[in-house]
Amino acid sequence: MKFEVDKDLCIGCGQCQATCPEVFEIESDGRAHAYVDKVDEDLEADARDAMEGCPTVAISCPNDEE
Repeated sequence: MKFEVDKDLCIGCGQCQATCPEVFEIESDGRAHAYVDKVDEDLEADARDAMEGCPTVAISCPNDEE
């Protein structure tokens, strides 16, 4: 499973990093980034919580669209 952050929507609040730091980080530009190409099964629930908790809906999971 892979997660992506839309940098145009991200406000850099850090909610995703606080929820799942194993997948998301705030980069030097102040925006979030999913730095893991494939999320391990044991982190999927936390990564999905981060996606669902994003206040600007900037995080997506392309696998959900297939």
